[in-house]
Amino acid sequence: MGAISEFLASVPRRADGKRNWPSELKARIVAETLIEGETVKAVAKRYELIPSTVSDWRRMAALVQDHLRQKPFDGSVLCPAAMAVMAPAR
Repeated sequence: MGAISEFLASVPRRADGKRNWPSELKARIVAETLIEGETVKAVAKRYELIPSTVSDWRRMAALVQDHLRQKPFDGSVLCPAAMAVMAPAR
């Protein structure tokens, strides 16, 4: 467990003290749960996470994978939009 603890110490933390998990690391953790014989609980424990967090990441990865299977990438990109609420005219 020493190597994992040293590794976890290098994961950056947010201002509130929680770890800021990079997407690549989330993907690696999710991939570890897909290894035959591994459990979400065991992988979460190894990375000092609660199992529901790892399960959430798995669910998000499955949704992305399902979306990619349904619609091939056509070059378009989704952009965030901002909406303003206007006060009624007087």
